[in-house]
Amino acid sequence: MSTDSYQSPLNTRYSSKEMQFNFSDQKKFSTWRQLWLYLAQAEQQMGLDITNEQLKEMNENLNNIDFKLAAEEEKKVRHDVMAHVHTFGVACPKAAPIIHLGATSCYVGDNADLIMLKDGLEILLPKLARVISRLADFAKEFKDLPTLGFTHLQPAQLTTVGKRACLWLQELVMDEQNIRMARDSLRFRGVKGTTGTQASFLQLFDGDHEKVKKLNSLVTEKAGFSSSFIITGQTYTRKVDTDVVARLSSFGATAHKICTDIRLLASRKEIEEPFEKSQIGSSAMAYKRNPMRSERVCSLARHLMGLMSNTLNTQSVQWMERTLDDSANRRITLAEAFLTADAVLTTLQNITEGLVVYPKVIERYIAQELPFMATENFIMEMVKAGGDRQECHEQIRVLSHQAGDMVKKEGKDNDLIDRIRKCDYFAPIHSQIDSLMDAKTFVGRAPEQVTEFLVEEVEPVLKMYEGKLEGTVSLAV
Repeated sequence: MSTDSYQSPLNTRYSSKEMQFNFSDQKKFSTWRQLWLYLAQAEQQMGLDITNEQLKEMNENLNNIDFKLAAEEEKKVRHDVMAHVHTFGVACPKAAPIIHLGATSCYVGDNADLIMLKDGLEILLPKLARVISRLADFAKEFKDLPTLGFTHLQPAQLTTVGKRACLWLQELVMDEQNIRMARDSLRFRGVKGTTGTQASFLQLFDGDHEKVKKLNSLVTEKAGFSSSFIITGQTYTRKVDTDVVARLSSFGATAHKICTDIRLLASRKEIEEPFEKSQIGSSAMAYKRNPMRSERVCSLARHLMGLMSNTLNTQSVQWMERTLDDSANRRITLAEAFLTADAVLTTLQNITEGLVVYPKVIERYIAQELPFMATENFIMEMVKAGGDRQECHEQIRVLSHQAGDMVKKEGKDNDLIDRIRKCDYFAPIHSQIDSLMDAKTFVGRAPEQVTEFLVEEVEPVLKMYEGKLEGTVSLAV
């Protein structure tokens, strides 16, 4: 790794080798050569004078790329595709006359991008499924454990630790569906010519429309796509980029929400992300256990969410059949969207494989708030015992305010229950107070909802990834 020039942290610190390769020069330009071979094979099949010897020569040099020669040629001609046409021709002198025959630059550029988008989504989906799997196990394990719910970041009715995890899971399941749909709906640009009219190919085949359509179908099939766009300009519509990156950005929002919740819960010491034996939380405060993994996810997710504006802006300014001001932006945006999503998923899997829950801390927080939450139940039971609802409400109000003053003004524990036990007015329900204060009676159907959700919505998703859910993740940094 070079230390005297800028290297993207997405490569040096965060993303996986497989995703880095997917957007590498080797993958890109070998895919260009593969596309030139597909085109030549299809053109031969449709009757053009292309020899088996030429095809063999091309096939043998798909990965034999002289990057130095290509760079020198591009510097001269200021055209990356023609530089690589020349470089491929040097490696394949017999095939040189028929390389790129009838095609425009976007034949290789755009079609290769679509292949890399598809392959990138194929890399991301099993990783997303693994995160869903780990969180599903967590939700199942803690589906019955009561915890304080929060609305407006203020204590609210109880939920369970597992039910809260299902809030996270639900968004991840939606992300899986969105990203899978993006993969499945990708279409090939195909062989369309300079403005999408296929005029050059119609010329090659002496005006035979059926041969041109067949040529397009053959190349599309060879490239691994089930269909191609009927309508394109010089490029495939940049709305495709917008749609794909939008789904990755949407996942970024999910990941940010999950890890923000974990960070908030970690500040209360209810839940912790993995913390390694030799890990240092702070250079100054040796006792600290900072949630650095979750903070990293939030940081990367913000970048991922922000990339969507690039694709929207690029799509909106593609004048007529195309303009080249998309090129430099797309080189950065598309790769970074996938590398960032990959890094977020890797980190998220690491977090979800090692989440630690502290039930005693959670129980202590519940004990501080539950007395207030239980008062409505006390009122109901008093009315059943013959009490007056309004009078009971007033008694509770007075005792609650007294207990609240103890908590807020004197920093003491909530003693509302002790006050109710000592109050003669509530004597009819004194024997019921312990059962009325059982935290598990305040979680409603949360445990049942967890089970129903996992069975009905999560398990069908995981079933699609059987054999791909194994393995753990260790972070490089």
